[in-house]
Amino acid sequence: MLDDKVKKLALKRLVKIVGPEYVQDQETDLILNAHDAWPLAQAKIRAGEVLPVADLVVFPETTEQVSEVLGVANEMEIPVTPVGGGAGTCGGTVPLYGGIQLDLKRMCRIHDIDHQSMTVRVQCGVIGIDLEEAVNREGYTTGHTPTSLRSSNVGGFIATRSGGSRSSLYGKIEDLTLGLQVVLPDGSIVECKAVPRHSVGPDLKQLFIGSEGTLGIITEATLRLFPIPESRRFRAYTFADVHSGLEAIRLIFRAGIKPSIARLYDPEDASYSFSMHFEFEEGHCMLLLAFDGPPERVNLDERTSHEICLQEGGFDQGEGPSRRWWDHRYDMYYPTSLTTSGYAIVDTIDIVATYDKLEQVYIAMKEAMEAHAGFVISHFSHMYENGGSIYMIFYTSQPDADAAWKNYKAIWDAGVEACLELGGTMSHQHGVGVTRSTYTEDELGSSFAVLKAIKSVLDPKGIMNPGKLGLGVRN
Repeated sequence: MLDDKVKKLALKRLVKIVGPEYVQDQETDLILNAHDAWPLAQAKIRAGEVLPVADLVVFPETTEQVSEVLGVANEMEIPVTPVGGGAGTCGGTVPLYGGIQLDLKRMCRIHDIDHQSMTVRVQCGVIGIDLEEAVNREGYTTGHTPTSLRSSNVGGFIATRSGGSRSSLYGKIEDLTLGLQVVLPDGSIVECKAVPRHSVGPDLKQLFIGSEGTLGIITEATLRLFPIPESRRFRAYTFADVHSGLEAIRLIFRAGIKPSIARLYDPEDASYSFSMHFEFEEGHCMLLLAFDGPPERVNLDERTSHEICLQEGGFDQGEGPSRRWWDHRYDMYYPTSLTTSGYAIVDTIDIVATYDKLEQVYIAMKEAMEAHAGFVISHFSHMYENGGSIYMIFYTSQPDADAAWKNYKAIWDAGVEACLELGGTMSHQHGVGVTRSTYTEDELGSSFAVLKAIKSVLDPKGIMNPGKLGLGVRN
């Protein structure tokens, strides 16, 4: 936390930049802004604990204001924690060392749609659903629809390498981002030109995509757009085991088909998610598929995928389960009695691996996590030609706070260790934040030194989101 003298001086200078109504230092405002959707943080709040809070919350409206704020913070060596929609699940916006929280929600302009190039330029604070609905009215989709779409924004998508529910077809946010504007820790404004491809050295925008505010603040982006698909078809299948379901998915992609949705639920998750609404064999997995595009291509993709699923032992369940998931896909993001009671915590470790490792990673993680968790249910989603992700969802409930937090960490340690041992990667789309920070060096290996070197050059005073990505831990 800042001492009173430094805080008063910073407050005075920041008010000159954004105006008095856009700098907050009241305790209630600081507490309300202190956390994101990290399940452990929410559980600690329910238990009466106070999370780290910032000294000041600042709401800039322009890139120039962000530049000036960072100039002040860098000069005064004040930590800065960027905040987008506050929808992250890893504690990425928790201000571990106080200082300034830079809340970017006022930066919510959609500048223009380029119909010829099929791109849109937006400020970082645009909420996902607002962007999607705006481009829908012009006949486009962003292709990026995570379950947090109504409460997360473009800057957060890019800063965490977000993945949407249709990433199998359209790609993740790193595939959709053509250009960036970034403010560096010293206040310098950097432009990464919006082009589909280039051969002019490293692609520097990829340095900031996924950087979680540790290297600078993303203020604008140019994103790809796609025509709204002419048709969408849903199909679902059950399989006797995970192996056959994964083989069906692998062969569908091998055949050159890119479903917009490909989600395989293990027996426990299939029972939890679908048995109340559909009848199917107990102990079976559930595969959801959807196909987007012109009717002729959708017909061919659906027919070929149907043949592959039957060949791999699948049982046709029609369109019902897939369509129901699509219609209710945003429901899971919002709290339930299961996630808001006592010392109960529900969280997800989302990992990614290639097909040769995917099933083994799933088995090892489930076994390791079940040794500590009340239950573990899993589904495979965000599938690609070479592999895909697994959502390892766990539940734990303990009699007291100390036991709950210790058990939570034990589950994470066990799951991530099993993932890394078998060659998986510990995050597909949720980022690192606080939750995964202690594992980042193990994940990146010798390349972690490169990341640290880049951080030391761009942010020598260590002001940008310290403690995240395993970087910038302050004394």
